[in-house]
Amino acid sequence: MPDIPTALPPLFVSHGSPMIALEPGATGAFLQALGPAIDRTFGRPKAVLAVSAHTLSRGHLLLAGARHAAVYDFGGFPEALYRLRYDAPGAPGLVPRVATLLAAAGLAVQALDEGGLDHGIWTPMRYLWPDADVPVLPLSFDPRSGPQGLWALGRALAPLADEGVLILGSGSLTHNLRLLFGPGGRTDVDAPETTETAAFRAWVAGRAAARDWPALRDWQQQAPHARLMHPTDEHWLPFYAASAPASSRRASSGSRGRSSGRRRRSRTRGCRWRRRRSRPCSSRPRRPARW
Repeated sequence: MPDIPTALPPLFVSHGSPMIALEPGATGAFLQALGPAIDRTFGRPKAVLAVSAHTLSRGHLLLAGARHAAVYDFGGFPEALYRLRYDAPGAPGLVPRVATLLAAAGLAVQALDEGGLDHGIWTPMRYLWPDADVPVLPLSFDPRSGPQGLWALGRALAPLADEGVLILGSGSLTHNLRLLFGPGGRTDVDAPETTETAAFRAWVAGRAAARDWPALRDWQQQAPHARLMHPTDEHWLPFYAASAPASSRRASSGSRGRSSGRRRRSRTRGCRWRRRRSRPCSSRPRRPARW
């Protein structure tokens, strides 16, 4: 395995619908190319520290199991999707380092000897590293902590980038299921991008290119159509966990793939980890099998 020549750049992905695992499209092709590009440029990551919109808790929690399997935290999809597997190694050896970094920032974290990758993690990972040979350490977050809390989390984790660990934030650039499905409960996969979505996306891209982190953290007040794009912000918050470690480095954007006519908008709600219980709940909303 080659040495890591420079710090691994943190990565934020809009993971989209779980159906991306069966229908990769342009986004899947981009991720398939991105994994090898990371390996060539920086060396294969020693581990991935994953912060996903679908693994939430009342405090920070590390899923420190020795092995992970795909968690099917969604309903109403084709049976073929539930037969897909992504059995990746865990990264329990990384837990003490993460705990030390968070403690230094005044952030408490607990570790749970449990595995499981929600679809916000395993669906992009299947394309990034399809052999499931990169260890993964999921880190849950409290969505009530907001952009400032996730920014503080990301800043605390920043040293990992120099230690061969890829910080992966997985969420969605936009996430409004009511807008996506409409009153009929269906979505037009060929629908054009809405003007509101385009305006929000352009604002994010512009502020990120300008490295205007204060404006991005104040997105609810400054971004156009902020609450229309994110009625709740759990799918946007992982952006800050990935952006904070990158704030002292040059940032760049990647694929601009589409999902159901909206720019890579996720189409399921997340599973919450119950406090003091290790078993993930099932997503309550069940959407039609045809998306």
